[in-house]
Amino acid sequence: MKSKLSLYCKGIVWLAMLGVLLPLIVLLIWCFTERWAWPELVPQVFSLRSLREVLGSQALMILHSSILLSATAALIAVVVGLMTARAIVFYQFPGQKLLLFASMLPLIVPTTVFGMGIHLLLIRVGLSDTVPGVILVHVICALPYTVSIMTDSTRAIGKKLEEQARVLGAGSLRAFWSVSMPALMPAIFSALAMAYITSFSQYFLTLLIGGGNVRTFTVIMVPYLQNGDRTLAAGYTTLFLLITVLVFLVFRKIVQRFYPCPEQNRE
Repeated sequence: MKSKLSLYCKGIVWLAMLGVLLPLIVLLIWCFTERWAWPELVPQVFSLRSLREVLGSQALMILHSSILLSATAALIAVVVGLMTARAIVFYQFPGQKLLLFASMLPLIVPTTVFGMGIHLLLIRVGLSDTVPGVILVHVICALPYTVSIMTDSTRAIGKKLEEQARVLGAGSLRAFWSVSMPALMPAIFSALAMAYITSFSQYFLTLLIGGGNVRTFTVIMVPYLQNGDRTLAAGYTTLFLLITVLVFLVFRKIVQRFYPCPEQNRE
């Protein structure tokens, strides 16, 4: 009975791996394919058109601006998330639960409803069709992740160490920077990675708020998917995937290198 159950579990795992890897393999093949008609198993015409397009100067310039935009939004979202987390964990004030609920609203409210509401608001304040307006929307979309991560980490660390540092003569800012900040760094890097990926992958809200004037990598990538140009769509999608994975691996390596867990230290 146990052997049959183990066999079934292995089969499910292999099916899951196949479901993830097979689309990626097809995507990579399409990067070098011009024509691949069904039901042929091998592409009929190969091409480097997607590489020339993706590695062109215009695409790389838009990629550079998208990385800067997403990095800015991620940094702001983490700072706001950390401040919100400390307010929720360490202080008691009217509307505390409402603040936590409001930070989660971008995950609860449908994207279309949220996008139209904030679009009308940004038109009133003159931030529609601008880079600051897009960054603001990306920050709001990333806040549920940064607030959640930073709240859990702040609650786990507590404030006893900061209080002890203040008893020894350190000011509030120095106590936070010297005591709590190093302990929070793994959570901060995790929140940065989540916020960056959330910002970098935004399409609908970027197009709606930016009005086509703010061109990010997803804004130029998605039309190729809609128009049926599979070669260029595969090229842009592959580069998008590589950047996302690279960001995750870089942050993970930084955390492992400079902030190892206690189990790693004992080893």
